[in-house]
Amino acid sequence: QVQLVESGGGLVQAGGSLRLSCAASGRTFSRYDMGWFRQAPGKERVFVARISSSGGSTYYTHSVKGRFTISRDNAKNTVYLQMNSLKPEDTAVYYCAADDAHGPRTIASFYDYWGQGTQVTVSS
Repeated sequence: QVQLVESGGGLVQAGGSLRLSCAASGRTFSRYDMGWFRQAPGKERVFVARISSSGGSTYYTHSVKGRFTISRDNAKNTVYLQMNSLKPEDTAVYYCAADDAHGPRTIASFYDYWGQGTQVTVSS
């Protein structure tokens, strides 16, 4: 069992930055690939970024490439999402998730554990 708690969301102006954190419980954090998803009001939850269990591989959805960076610290059981050059269309609830399988998996139903989400609002 893995419990995930996100933090770091908030209100920011377009062009600004935020850093999301996701703290995981349990001693097996390093075995999981980790992902970030987001869900805007009235829309489906969609993939944002993923990092392999070792941190050696990362994947991004096209719309955030070059602006967002996913990273992890296995010693701290934490995964991060650094978001720069934010746009109003980045406004959503952001969720972190853990996947016991490996590879560039972007479908939400593949993930085994989810956090409660953190709100990110980007004003124009």
